[in-house]
Amino acid sequence: MRPPILSAFLALALPLIFAPQSLAADTAETVTLTEWKSVFGRVEARDMIPARSQIGGVVVVINVEEGDSVTKGAVIATIRDEKLALQLDAVQAQIDALGSQLENARAELQRGQDLLERGVTTAQRLDALRTQVNVLENQIDATRAEKSVIEQRAAEGTVRAPLGGKVLDVPLTSGTVIMPGEVVAQIGGGGFFLRLAVPERHAAHLKEGAEIMVGENGSETTGRLAKIYPNIENGRVIADVDIADLNSDFVNARVLVRLPVGTREAVIVPEAALITRMGLDFVTITGPDGTPVQRTVVPGARSMRDGVAIVEILSGLNGGETLAEATHD
Repeated sequence: MRPPILSAFLALALPLIFAPQSLAADTAETVTLTEWKSVFGRVEARDMIPARSQIGGVVVVINVEEGDSVTKGAVIATIRDEKLALQLDAVQAQIDALGSQLENARAELQRGQDLLERGVTTAQRLDALRTQVNVLENQIDATRAEKSVIEQRAAEGTVRAPLGGKVLDVPLTSGTVIMPGEVVAQIGGGGFFLRLAVPERHAAHLKEGAEIMVGENGSETTGRLAKIYPNIENGRVIADVDIADLNSDFVNARVLVRLPVGTREAVIVPEAALITRMGLDFVTITGPDGTPVQRTVVPGARSMRDGVAIVEILSGLNGGETLAEATHD
């Protein structure tokens, strides 16, 4: 027979040893989670404009190469057409010849005026001399205008950047003979963005202005779905994503992007409520009679919510069930 003091001690100690410790009750929540689709986006320039030659000739100088940054109006290359220089020399010779003729005609007009004052010549002769002077002056003006046209064509041999941005391609080298309208350099500017090609089955879930996650493995940044194009190409929807401080060192580089393509209902619990024993995962809930009951569950993705680590329960638990702390063996 146990002594009365020992029996009283066991009666007080056994409940403390074998009974589970209780915590503040928590609930398995049913929440709406966003479904994400991982695709690759391509870094592209908003404006892709070629710098073209306006005249034909030989490329004398190229001032840029791939990767250079240029401002609008910067000189990219110089093209020279030797025929224009010869034409300028010929036109200048015509101007000089007409100038000599005009000088002689003016002298003849002055002598005619002197002779008319003496009564030696006629007014008709004087009008003819004055007309000849006017004709030569008009010819000189026309020739000078022709010279200006040739000079303008020669000035068009300077190829300038049509916009500020980055030089993407320079398909020519110095000494290349080109024709009018050929591309001297390809320039991307106006900012850079990501262009996506999303399978058309997700088209109904894409919304302009939606938040986009760009990057991977914890280095994600946030972007915005700026534009969705209505034309589907090869079974894919084309969309543009704006991102602040997008790395544009490599145009057409591929970047991993996560798109929101739908929602679903999920049960989540604090990660601290999950217990793993012998390869199985358990969550302890409060049974109908108030006693702790362990449920075998299949956990899913883990994340943070309001600073608390949570885990999604794929099966074995219903939303709204009260959580309790499990007994630790």
